Amino acid sequence: MGDPVRVQLLKQIGKADNVNVLRNLRDQVHEHMKGILQMSPVEQFNEQLNELHDTLICRSIILAEAEMARLGMGSPPVPYAYLLFGSGGRLEQTLSSDQDSGIVFEDSASDSEETTAYFQQLTSIIVSMLHQSGYPLCEGNVLSNNPEWCMSLTEWKVKLNGWFREPSWEAVRYLLILADGRSVYGDHRLAFELRDQYFNNVIEYPNITRRMLDNTMRHKVLLGLFGHLLKEQYGSDAGSLDIKYGAYIPLVNAIRLLAVQAGIRETSTLSRIRTLALHDQLPSEEAAAYEQAFLLFLRLRLMTTEQNEDGLYANNGKLSSRSLSREMTEELKSALKTGKKLQRKVFKRTTGRLM
Repeated sequence: MGDPVRVQLLKQIGKADNVNVLRNLRDQVHEHMKGILQMSPVEQFNEQLNELHDTLICRSIILAEAEMARLGMGSPPVPYAYLLFGSGGRLEQTLSSDQDSGIVFEDSASDSEETTAYFQQLTSIIVSMLHQSGYPLCEGNVLSNNPEWCMSLTEWKVKLNGWFREPSWEAVRYLLILADGRSVYGDHRLAFELRDQYFNNVIEYPNITRRMLDNTMRHKVLLGLFGHLLKEQYGSDAGSLDIKYGAYIPLVNAIRLLAVQAGIRETSTLSRIRTLALHDQLPSEEAAAYEQAFLLFLRLRLMTTEQNEDGLYANNGKLSSRSLSREMTEELKSALKTGKKLQRKVFKRTTGRLM
C-alpha cells in the first residue's frame, strides 16, 4: 500500500510558494519519515526519503529562479544542471543530510561574465533557501555558490583535466566527490557530458585509480583484530559506534572505486553493486553479501542520533551500542567482516597485491 501522507507532502512541496512554507514542509517530512522508519523496509524507505529531499531541493531552485526574475535578473541566460554530490548524489540522504552541490551551465555565446554573475547570484539564493529549510552547509564548502563548483561546461572540463593530470591529494578527493555527482534539476545533458569527460579521463589516465586508493582506504571498519566492535573511547559519544565512518563510508568508498575502474556510471551504491555483478565485475554471491551489508549499514545510519542545532538538522553518524539487540550486534559484526573482505579485494584489484 502507498503512503498517503508522503504523497500529500510531495504535492504540497510542489506548490510551495515561499521558503517559510518549504521550511514547514521540511519539518513535516522529517517527523513523518522518522515515525515510519522502524516499520519500513530500508530500501523502500531510502527511496521515498530521497524522493522527498529531491522534491524539496528542486522546489527551492524553482523559487530561486522566480526570485531572480522578481529582482529584475530575468530567466537563466543559458541551460544549466544543478548537481548533488555526497549522499545526495548517491541517493542516500538521511533524515538530516547537509548540502553538497554544484552547477554546470552551457557556455555563453555572448557575455560569459554576465552569465557567470547570474548563476553566482542564483546559487546564493538556492543555498540560502535550503539553509533556511534546515539543510546545513557543507563543511568543505562543496556548494553551488562557491565559484569553484559553479562553472560553465568548458570551465568544468578544463578543471577536470587538470585534476587528472596533476592528481594531488586534494584533486583526487575532488575527483571522488565528482564521481558521486548527479543532476537533480535542469538540463541533464550537461551533467551527462561532464560525466563522459570524467570517464574518458579515467581511461586516459589509468593510474588515477591507484591515487584514489589511499583516499578510498582511509576509513577502516570498526571491527577489532579479535572480532569485537570498536567503540568510541572519549567524550559525550563514549561507548557509541561510528556507523558513518566505521561501517557505511568504507563500503561506499570501496564500491565507488570498483565502479570507477569498471566505467560504471551509476552513482547509488546499490546500483553500483548490482551493475558490477551484471557486468561480471563481481561474483553474484559476493555482490549479494555486499548488498546485504550495505542495507544493514544504511538502516543503522538512519538510526543514528539526530540533532537539531540552530534550526538545522544534523547527525554525527554515531549510534549507541546499547540500542542494538544481541542479534543485531552479531549481524553487524558479520557485515563488518564482509566490509573488510571488500576492502582487501579493492586493494588487490587496484595494486595487484594482497593487503
